[in-house]
Amino acid sequence: MTSAPSATVRRLLLARALRGFADGVVSVSLAGYLITIGFSPVQVSAVVTGTLLGSAALTLAAGLAGHRLAGRTALLWACLLMFFTGAGFAGVTAFWPLLLVAVAGTLNPSAGDVSVFLPVEQAMLAGAAPASRRTALFARYNLSGTFAAAFGALASGLPVVMAERYGWERAAALRSGFVLYTLVAMAAALVYRGLPAGTPERDTGPRTPLARSRRVVLQLAALFSLDSLGGGLVIQSLLVLWLYLRFGLAEETAGVIFFAGSLLTACSQLLAARLAARIGLVNTMVFTHLPANLLLVLAAFAPSAPLAVALLLLRFAFSSMDVPARQSLVMSAVPPEERAAAASVTNVPRSLAAAATPLLAGLLLERTSFGWPLVIAGALKAAYDLLLWRFARHPASGLR
Repeated sequence: MTSAPSATVRRLLLARALRGFADGVVSVSLAGYLITIGFSPVQVSAVVTGTLLGSAALTLAAGLAGHRLAGRTALLWACLLMFFTGAGFAGVTAFWPLLLVAVAGTLNPSAGDVSVFLPVEQAMLAGAAPASRRTALFARYNLSGTFAAAFGALASGLPVVMAERYGWERAAALRSGFVLYTLVAMAAALVYRGLPAGTPERDTGPRTPLARSRRVVLQLAALFSLDSLGGGLVIQSLLVLWLYLRFGLAEETAGVIFFAGSLLTACSQLLAARLAARIGLVNTMVFTHLPANLLLVLAAFAPSAPLAVALLLLRFAFSSMDVPARQSLVMSAVPPEERAAAASVTNVPRSLAAAATPLLAGLLLERTSFGWPLVIAGALKAAYDLLLWRFARHPASGLR
């Protein structure tokens, strides 16, 4: 890569890390904060669903307009929205207004990155490296966010510890995480300001998004949506809620658990690039994802907290190795001018599918603390793995 793309990559990785830290904090503290201010499990799940629906709409808009907007401009507007999202969660406590903020904002309840930032950043990263290095670059991109999210998850328990030590109000202490979210939005905006003013594909792309690659993108989007349908049942905020209801684990304890899990996820993504170079992108996705789903189902039947946590941590070591391979697969399947739209169209259905199931998880957990959401999620995600494997083996798919 030339020096200019390298500078762009460094800024995108730094911004991803900043946002990952903020997401790690709020994804762990969100459920506990909402329970503390009087929300029921169903209301918590409704807020989580709202954040996912809002992310879907914003991601779609950013991706489909990506060939018309300069990447830097889109990212700066996203930071402004991120700032107001944090301010809304910090200042609003009534259910319906907070649900509105959740739908209209950028809050990420899973510490992943299905967000308005994603299609623009992925398109810029894909253009910054040759195809042979693309998976490794996406692994670094995900690694920066995952490592930062791990420390964010660990830091999420600090306000509770401080509140107990100094007699602060618990809700006010947890609310500080959303104040941090607004500060990170401002810091990310400063990083994005140093990006190039335009993107190479802005003026050369077709006026109709996905004019050349619509078929394969829509097929992949349908497959990815099945995976996310299961994933919505076990996003991080809901796993925190399940651990609390099932075993009585406090938010600060959950923060340590998800810190360790995020570190395992980060390290595994480094291995994903090497594995993909040896066995291919689709094989890497399927052969690492299936064991993770089995571990998720087994965790639901764990009779004790230590065993459940051990199984979840082992799952973390495999569950996200498919992410850089999936991102690289999508970018390699479309021409450069359609990358932002492809990233959006493959991720928006994922976000919508993920938004369809948290409420079901809340209803199940309100009736029993058994891990039915984990069982159903594992089954749906395993079905996705098998269907992806079959689809990729068909010569007409063009995948490998």
